[in-house]
Amino acid sequence: VQFHREMEVAYCRLVTISTDSLSETNEYRTGVGAHWPFLSDAGRTVQKDLDIAEYTDPVHNPMIPHTIILEPGLVVFKIYNGYWFLGRPTLEELRQDLRAVTRKCRPDWDITDAEHKAAWSRGEKAGFYPYGKSYVTVFGEQD
Repeated sequence: VQFHREMEVAYCRLVTISTDSLSETNEYRTGVGAHWPFLSDAGRTVQKDLDIAEYTDPVHNPMIPHTIILEPGLVVFKIYNGYWFLGRPTLEELRQDLRAVTRKCRPDWDITDAEHKAAWSRGEKAGFYPYGKSYVTVFGEQD
């Protein structure tokens, strides 16, 4: 829950998908104090599409827990298989993954380099956030 607050500052999003019913999913979300989207996939569409049924538990038919790091455009950057606890990413691994993704998609990741400083001095600001767009346009493009 605390890490999600950190992610929001970096314009990252988090989604949890559960095979529980909608009411069970909402109860869990409320119980942990989360405020990001929790999606109920009681019909197990995601589980079937990704072939991630936990076949060792045919009674409950859960999904094998995965953490998927996505780049903009929903491009898969990294997948963690969390069937065993130690297969789940640590908060530091998530920070490092999100740092790497941000570095890839933000041309102004390091504004301390001479090239960026010179461009700024020349008034060439298209390479800096919001990359030649107005904030009205940027916020209008968000869902």
